[in-house]
Amino acid sequence: MSSFDKIRTRIAPSPTGFLHLGTARTALYSWAYARHHGGEFVLRIEDTDVARSTQDSVDQIIAAMNWLGLSYDEGPIYQMQRLDRYQAVIDQLIAQGKAYRCYATPEELTEMREAQKVRGEKTLYDRRWRPEPGKVLPTPPEGVKPVVRFANPVEGDVTWDDVVKGPITINNREIDDLIIARTDGVPTYNFAVVVDDWDMRISHVFRGDEHVNNTPWQINIFNALGAPLPSFGHLPIILGDDGLKLSKRRGAVSVMDYAANGYLPEGMLNYLARLGWSHGDDELFSAEQMVSWFDGTHLSKSPAQWDPAKLDWVNGHYVKQIDEGRLAALVVEQLAAKGIAATAAQVQPKVGLFKDRCATVAALSDWLSMYFAPVAPSADEVAMHVTEAVRPAITALSSRLGAVTEWNKVNIQQALKETLSAAGLKMPQLAVPVRVLVCGRAQTPSLDAVLEHFDQKKVLERLQSL
Repeated sequence: MSSFDKIRTRIAPSPTGFLHLGTARTALYSWAYARHHGGEFVLRIEDTDVARSTQDSVDQIIAAMNWLGLSYDEGPIYQMQRLDRYQAVIDQLIAQGKAYRCYATPEELTEMREAQKVRGEKTLYDRRWRPEPGKVLPTPPEGVKPVVRFANPVEGDVTWDDVVKGPITINNREIDDLIIARTDGVPTYNFAVVVDDWDMRISHVFRGDEHVNNTPWQINIFNALGAPLPSFGHLPIILGDDGLKLSKRRGAVSVMDYAANGYLPEGMLNYLARLGWSHGDDELFSAEQMVSWFDGTHLSKSPAQWDPAKLDWVNGHYVKQIDEGRLAALVVEQLAAKGIAATAAQVQPKVGLFKDRCATVAALSDWLSMYFAPVAPSADEVAMHVTEAVRPAITALSSRLGAVTEWNKVNIQQALKETLSAAGLKMPQLAVPVRVLVCGRAQTPSLDAVLEHFDQKKVLERLQSL
């Protein structure tokens, strides 16, 4: 921290798709670390992949950050709005002999690599256009636009003490003179990220394991610029159900898809936090508690396994805990997505009866849809439960319920008892077929409590539909 006046972290997604779960976890850790230390958190959009970057992806990334509650102090900052700055730094490096123009064509580079493979060598750029004392460079070819390469040190080691992994050393002979600007002048990732982190005074960089091999280049560029080095923390990958890396290019689901499917931001943050970090045996905790605990220690070095059942368990905890007014509003949104109209005032009295059975708001809306939309029990369930033997009792119950003048749980229960007594049936023999007809399913909470929330006329219509 001696080179920085405060903790500053960042998340820097590429807008070539949605915000995936691994990036969301990195954002969470970066945000929590900054908040824990009273620092600042920056959102940067790394949009130099012009061909694949889209505004829709930017919008989804920002929406996901907002949904998760990961507020940022600066941003979004766009790399494509900083091209003049990158060019100025490139010009500085060229003038200092720390970068150079390379005119090698793609065909020449392919030939070079093939020859290296034949000789059993590692395929590295052979520095043919790198200026050196006593070396005579060829005349730049006509019509070839050069790239700019960083003059990486040819000897020595790059060592850093990784926040997650501990000390890491990579020899400079293992890396080559990487391209820092393409032929169109747009900077490459490894260069732009260094200039950005330098200009934005980023003190700590949390990012995925796949960036470990980029770090030596970046450290060398920091050193060439005389810029202070941030601390690096490389987080292990998240594995999917199949044991392969979870990523937006291989089967991962967007953060906003989880929002659309009825997960709560509290549940998602809590679950993501435990995918690579722990605080004792605590499994359930708020974002505020995480901030108070997250000091950069207790980060796992091993890959985490995405467990949908565990996510449902965590999310179900928050479905039970959150304010029922907010829960009702979320259910209304879920119903609307299914084309079912309802108001929060209609929904709220019902959520308490069903929320303990639900892992998501979507599951809760599935339960409550029977109150606002027609039900369609399967023919098999009707045949199994609404038998000829029980039909007279259903008809009798419908008559008794039709005579109820004050529609409430007590009177509904009384009508059920009288019908059971008259028919000589036990509760399950009558309750299950009534559930199938009225609710569209054989299992529900207590029948009298469920029926109480229906309009009396709707119950009678469904019972008389057999």
